[in-house]
Amino acid sequence: MNTLFDLKGKVAVVTGARKGLGFGMAEGLAEGGADIVGVGPIAMPELEKSVTDLGRRFLFVEADLTSQSKISAIVDETVKKLGGVDILINNAGIIRRADMLDFTEKDWDDVMNINLKTLFFLSQAAARQMKSQGRGGKIVNVASMLSFQGGIRVPSYTSSKSGVAGLTKLMANELSQFDIQVNAIAPGYMATDNTEALQKDANRSREILARIPANRWGTPDDLKGAAVFLSSKASDYITGHILAVDGGWLAR
Repeated sequence: MNTLFDLKGKVAVVTGARKGLGFGMAEGLAEGGADIVGVGPIAMPELEKSVTDLGRRFLFVEADLTSQSKISAIVDETVKKLGGVDILINNAGIIRRADMLDFTEKDWDDVMNINLKTLFFLSQAAARQMKSQGRGGKIVNVASMLSFQGGIRVPSYTSSKSGVAGLTKLMANELSQFDIQVNAIAPGYMATDNTEALQKDANRSREILARIPANRWGTPDDLKGAAVFLSSKASDYITGHILAVDGGWLAR
């Protein structure tokens, strides 16, 4: 059974891995045996230490993911330095909050650009590499509870994460022929920088906790198991699925 979850010899590219959910998933993949490529605009010394302490290789690729200009370079550098791409975790994302009636075009474009456009074109580049390698691959997108629900005061975020769910299914349909499985993780309410305002709002935090059967906010470590599962042979017959890791939020 352990071999189903074994990631030894795999190279995993994780965007937005410097902290938060991306850090947790990248660390989990390294614990499973994978070498890690951390992609983002700022160096990731804490992740590098965690990965190399586990005996895995680590590569930092500097890229501003609000632009698509570095996408080909991310894949090219990974292949050059680590020999290939087996797993892509599309975690990088941003959120902007404002009432619908006051929401700006810039806040719409900024969120959609990184959360959806970059996700698609990086997936495209990684899938082309996986196809050329001829050994299949795994793409794991990070969706959201707002892939299922509307939410409030986050119109571009809701739109982008609904789009992530749809794109996950489309990519699964098209890439299955190359033995590439595409799935998504939909985190529930997680204690990260993106939810700091909600955590500090006593009323909203209390309302949120009242709906979570697990009775706590999630942590980056809560995504490790899902990330390893969807990146390993254990999920070879699962594709186009949105896996909620939400403490039971959607069950209420």
